[in-house]
Amino acid sequence: QVQLVESGGGLVQAGGSLRLSCAASGRTFSGYTMGWFRQAPGKEREFVAGISWIGTSPSYVDSVKGRFTISRNNAKNTVYLQMNSLKPEDTAVYYCAAATGSTVVTPDRYYDYWGQGTQVTVSS
Repeated sequence: QVQLVESGGGLVQAGGSLRLSCAASGRTFSGYTMGWFRQAPGKEREFVAGISWIGTSPSYVDSVKGRFTISRNNAKNTVYLQMNSLKPEDTAVYYCAAATGSTVVTPDRYYDYWGQGTQVTVSS
């Protein structure tokens, strides 16, 4: 079992920045590929970013490329999502998730463990 707890969400104006953190406990964190997903009201949950267990091969959905950066610190059992140049369309509940395997995957069905989510609201 892996327990995931997100933090860092909040209200920010368009063009601002937020840094989300996801703290993991339980089984060896470094053995998991990590992903960030988001779900806006009335929309399906979508993949935002992912990173392999050794911190390589970051992957992003096209809408956040160049604005968001995913990283991880295995010594601290934490994965981060730095979000810059935020837009109102980034408003959503953001979830971190853990998947077994060494390759970043985008479908949420491959992720075994999920956090409770943190709200990000970007005002125009």
